[in-house]
Amino acid sequence: MMQPNTAFRNAIVAALGGFLFGFDTAVISGVEKSIQQLWHLDDFWHGFTVASALVGTVIGSLVGGLPAERYGRKKVLQWIGLLYLVTSLFTALTTTWELFVLFRFLGGIGVGASSVVGPMYISEISPAHRRGRLVALFQFNIVTGILIAFLSNYLLFGVGEEAWRWMLGVQAIPSLLYFILVFFVPESPRWLIKHNRKIEAEKVLYSIGEPDAKAASLRIEDSLHSEAGLAKESLFNGQYNKPILFVVALAMFNQLSGINAIMYYAPRIFEMTGLAKDTALLQAVSIGVTNMIFTLLAISVIDRYGRKTLLIIGSFGMVISLGLVAWSFYTKDFGGYAVMFYLVAFIAFFAFSQGAVIWVFMSEIFPNSVRAKGQTLGSFTHWIMAVIISWAFPLIAESSDLGGFYSFLLFALMMFLHGVFVWRVLPETKGKSLEGIQQELHIH
Repeated sequence: MMQPNTAFRNAIVAALGGFLFGFDTAVISGVEKSIQQLWHLDDFWHGFTVASALVGTVIGSLVGGLPAERYGRKKVLQWIGLLYLVTSLFTALTTTWELFVLFRFLGGIGVGASSVVGPMYISEISPAHRRGRLVALFQFNIVTGILIAFLSNYLLFGVGEEAWRWMLGVQAIPSLLYFILVFFVPESPRWLIKHNRKIEAEKVLYSIGEPDAKAASLRIEDSLHSEAGLAKESLFNGQYNKPILFVVALAMFNQLSGINAIMYYAPRIFEMTGLAKDTALLQAVSIGVTNMIFTLLAISVIDRYGRKTLLIIGSFGMVISLGLVAWSFYTKDFGGYAVMFYLVAFIAFFAFSQGAVIWVFMSEIFPNSVRAKGQTLGSFTHWIMAVIISWAFPLIAESSDLGGFYSFLLFALMMFLHGVFVWRVLPETKGKSLEGIQQELHIH
């Protein structure tokens, strides 16, 4: 039998998918201008090229839950690792725009599937009292991937006319490592029980620190039996209206903060304030560092203070920092490093709140029988909004002298509404078992 307390090790391996998720989504910020010049893209097709990976994430988030239910969380994580590996190599080596867009799209499918299956797997192999911290490791790895992508872009800038190929190609190294390590983690005990493999499930439950694996197995089995009649019903049958509302709203607000627009176009935003390209790439690194530090801080307190407290604090800070960025673009006051300071403050509050909470909350709010469907809905909403915001941002930001002002003012207003929603509507889930959350929401 496996040794106890391996939940952390398993979560770390699964969360490496988050690292690749973060790297893949942020690395484009360093190459987007080179690609625009290489293939002579206008603003519309440039936005489409950047958003092509995000279109893939939408599809990946829709389809990722289905094979995870049929073949298991572990096998799908392995397929995702292989997809990351192949697409990172081919994107770096392609010589045509069409193939570049195709492989960015396919890589996006891996990102979307990872955003569903990774947090779902971690939530299902985590004890209740540690679940928030362990699922939040996925987000921590996302921001670590973002930081490494920004840093890698800065270090590789200027190595040659085709530096962008190196920026994209280095992702193959962590992709290969992830693909190998996933072979050494166990399958989700909840998936095993759902597929009548109870003895294997009890071994896994023991290995992750459950004091009474048999009792935990029975609780999960009872929960699944009580939901058996609902398992094949639509997610939208009225039974799950509350968790659907919570997840869809939270996912929409996550992107309406402007986070992906800022991550994808950080160097360009800094260039709009008058910085040279190499300096802009270095300032983007400061965003990545801040993102990682405050995500780590959030992970350390999310199970102590709860999800709602972090979200409310974050809303307050994001409204102020985004408002200040908007004001800077309105007044054209770009002296010194004011905009960089405001954006770093925004990233700090985002990472401490929405960044750390969203994947945790989405992975725990739905019952066992529809968790894959619910996670799929949340991720789909998140990524479809990311496509819209990331495609539209360069069009709006460069449409007029006040384009930057209008963009950041909209983001600030959305974060005000987000704060009201969290304060008045969202439930707290800290310290409760997945089955306990289900009972509290009166889902039977």
